Amino acid sequence: MSDLRRLFAEVAVPRRTGSNAHARVRAALTRELRQRGFVVLEHQFSVQPPGRLRGPYLAGGMLAGTTAAVAVLAALPPPNPSAPLAIALGLVLLLWLAALIRSSSHPPLPGVNLIAVRPQTRVKVWLAAHYDSKGQPISMFTRIAAGGLALLGVGALGVLAATRLGGTVWHAPAAALVAIPGIVGGVLLLGNRVTDASPGALDNATALITVLSIIDQLPPETPVGVLLPDAEEFGLLGARALVKERANLLAGTTVLNFDGIDDRGSTICLMHRAGPVSEAVARSLGAKRRRLLPVVVDGWELARSAAECVTIMRGDWRTTLLVHTPRDEASRFTLAGSAAVASGVARELSKVFLR
Repeated sequence: MSDLRRLFAEVAVPRRTGSNAHARVRAALTRELRQRGFVVLEHQFSVQPPGRLRGPYLAGGMLAGTTAAVAVLAALPPPNPSAPLAIALGLVLLLWLAALIRSSSHPPLPGVNLIAVRPQTRVKVWLAAHYDSKGQPISMFTRIAAGGLALLGVGALGVLAATRLGGTVWHAPAAALVAIPGIVGGVLLLGNRVTDASPGALDNATALITVLSIIDQLPPETPVGVLLPDAEEFGLLGARALVKERANLLAGTTVLNFDGIDDRGSTICLMHRAGPVSEAVARSLGAKRRRLLPVVVDGWELARSAAECVTIMRGDWRTTLLVHTPRDEASRFTLAGSAAVASGVARELSKVFLR
């Protein structure tokens, strides 16, 4: 078995689904699991790469264009709004068509989920962590901020449209000021696309190391298996394929999904479907329990078939500045957070299953 620090450096490389580096990382993880006595199965599915992220791009283009157009319309005097309205609708349509063209689909890629079980073991707990990575031009922090501005923009659209229909004419500077959040949020979303520029050390090599560290601290007879979903970064596609085609593996089990384990910050348990095992693990980690967070994780999909499901994360607001950026490198991490989470989870699983 490899030294976990050395393995961390081996897997924390840009590894977008379908790339050569992605295949090498999958081979390394398969090697490590086999060395730990697991039989590793590959679950293959088709991946449609999004290229420029279609949803945010279309939403950003339409939001920015519509907000700007309605702001102009609100500042024009009555009584005949038909011409400016036509201009506004034309601008929105133009931006939407441009977004549609630039977000055109790429050829399908092969996705591969890894399913690892020990012989003659009935799995009661799955340790899950996606193993693909992606880069984006803007960090998670910026995307969350853009989403907040977009929500303000939607509110501004309602205010501008309602007052304009009521006959109120805005002063141009005031209309522009109200429209700024929506325009800025929309423009930020417009710049969002998928790249292969992030090593993905935090997201999600830290979680892969955490899963292996938990296994190393548990006796071989512990009823745990390992799920390493692929294409999480393309919209939870690997988890969706598992739920659709391998739901029997998850039925009646607990899924502990790990996604981003920083050295700093607090441990957070995102409780998708709570139960005795997930609650005990949360207590053991001293974790903050949350029902909702502005993140997209495999746990949302895996919880559809599992009896219990929780996503375990660790970090703070600074963590969001790293995710999906080229700065998310292995050299930034000591793996102290991974070690703390792994020891807490292993300790609790030992209590639950090996009394």
